[in-house]
Formats: sequence, structure tokens, C-alpha cells
Amino acid sequence: MNNSHSASYAAAGVNIEAGYEGVRLMRRHVERTIIPGVVSDLGGFGGLFEPDLSGMSRPVFVSGTDGVGTKQRIAQLMNRHDTVGIDCVAMCVNDIVCCGAKPLFFLDYIAIGRNEPEKVAALVSGVAEGCVQAGCALIGGETAEHPGVMDPDDYDLAGFSVGVVDREKVIDHSSMREGDVILGLASSGIHSNGYSLVRKVFDVENGALERYCPDLGMTLGEALLIPTIIYVKPVLAAAAAADVHGISHITGGGFYENIPRCVPDGLSARVEKAAIHTPPVFAMLQREGDIPERDMFNTYNMGIGMTVIVSRDTADKALDALKNAGCQVGVIGEIVSGGDKVVLV
Repeated sequence: MNNSHSASYAAAGVNIEAGYEGVRLMRRHVERTIIPGVVSDLGGFGGLFEPDLSGMSRPVFVSGTDGVGTKQRIAQLMNRHDTVGIDCVAMCVNDIVCCGAKPLFFLDYIAIGRNEPEKVAALVSGVAEGCVQAGCALIGGETAEHPGVMDPDDYDLAGFSVGVVDREKVIDHSSMREGDVILGLASSGIHSNGYSLVRKVFDVENGALERYCPDLGMTLGEALLIPTIIYVKPVLAAAAAADVHGISHITGGGFYENIPRCVPDGLSARVEKAAIHTPPVFAMLQREGDIPERDMFNTYNMGIGMTVIVSRDTADKALDALKNAGCQVGVIGEIVSGGDKVVLV
């Protein structure tokens, strides 16, 4: 039994015992993520992981960090905290898989106004679920109580992941060429970007989240909380089956910012808007916010959470691998000569 207690610290607003209870409640969620390589237990000063590097000639470690952003305000207003952890993991692992890296482990950081063990455990349950979906381990984290700095019900969730890829298998744009096919991997909705504009347009602070929307088949709040899809396993399957020349995670900045990050000078990604199935929540957002179409494609994923650019002669193999891994995917364009990096037609 831990007999640590400080009445003075408690009087300042920090509940040490609540922190211990939170760790106890989250333990079962963390245990779901244990994979070969985990060599430490929850509660130590550092998370230990021993990677299996057999078969790799030049292993390269890849890291990524991110947070949930203001989507977590939706979770707070709805008092539902078990999904935004998935978003947190997704924002990190979907980034590092873009270079072909397999995520190994994840750590989270929760800053919270008042430490409520059940709320913290719910947040970590989402993180654990995201790690399970990505095939990585949750080997540590931190919960920091910030009385007087944050409102009691407020929190901020962030984290980072580390993965590994053999140097010779790193996916970059060096092999990209005219005629390559652009595959679009369907998103589940808005994912975890652009929520400051979402909150402004829908006026979420004044009860709008409870509004049932027939076009969405659910309340607005439920639609806005749908977690980000984690693409790790499907993308790694595609990379093993086909000749992948570039991958973009479509996050903040939409198509115009993210696709050019994997397209070399002299080439352009020609994307056909008609080939994209855009979920109705985007049309609702554009209509109610009077947002120009270009701004929508420059802010949101518009139904495509990730693009995978493959050689034309292996495109069918990539499509099969992605579909077999449970991904909704289709051809949305091709690589052409030009200097604009991305053109939507």
C-alpha cells in the first residue's frame, strides 16, 4: 500500500491519492497493449522497450508527437472521455507510418484541472484502444494536476510514439514518377483537425451537440466525436504488397498542405474531387459556416484520411491489401508533370 500523503499539497489543490487511484484504474487498459518487447511495468520512472531488430540491416527509429486539439472540448461538453485517446494515438502513429515505420510504443501526457480517477482512466482507455489498433505498446505516461491554471473540468491530452523501419525500406518520394496512382483511404469524418472552426460554426457551447441530425443519423455531438481511423496496419500491408512511392496523412491543412509534402519538385498530384466520397458532416459544416470549397479542402480531410501513391503496375495489389485489411479505399487521382504539387479537378 502506498502511504504517501501531503496535507499541504492537498490544500493547494493537488490530490496525490487520486493520482494513485487513477493508475490503479488504468492498469487493465494498459495491459491490453502489451506486446513482445515490453520489459517494464506501469509506474516506473521510464518505460522500457527492447525492439526486435532481426532482419533489419540498418534500423531507423522514427518518432511523432501530437495532441487531440480542441476536439477534446467536444468530449468535455458531452462528458464522454473514452474516445479522444484514440485520436491522440492516431495523430502520432498515422504520421510515422507515412515513411513506412511500424510503431513500437506510445506514451501519453494528460494535464488536468482536477484529477478525477475515473475520468483519467477513461482517457487512458481510449489511448490503449488506439495502441491496440496500431499494434504498439502503451509503456508509460504522465498525469499532471494543474489547479488554478486550468478549470477543474478541463484537460489537455497529448502523446508521442516511436517506430522503426529498415533504412532501405523508408518510403520517400525519390521513386515517384508520372503515371503513379493516388489511392484515397476513407476517413471516418472530421478526425481531429479544424475543430476551432467546427466549434465556432456549430456554436457547440450552447446545446448544439444534442441536436439530432437526420443526414448524419445521430446527434451532432456523436458525429463530431467519431474517432480518427488508425491506418497503420492497412498501410504496412500495402507497403509489403506493392511499390509505394509516397504517403500523406491528411490532417490540418487538408489536401493543399499535406499531399505536397510527399510530392517531389516537377510533379503534381492530380486529384479528382468526383472520386471522393465526402461524409455529410462536411457538407453540413460548409453550408452552415458559409465556407468556400477551397477552404474546406485546405482545412479538412473531406473524406480522405490518408493518400497512398503507388506505381501503376502494382496499384491493384495495393488496393487488395488495403481492402483485405479492412480499409475503404479507391483511386482518386494520379501523378502528372507540373509544378503545383497538388491540383484538385
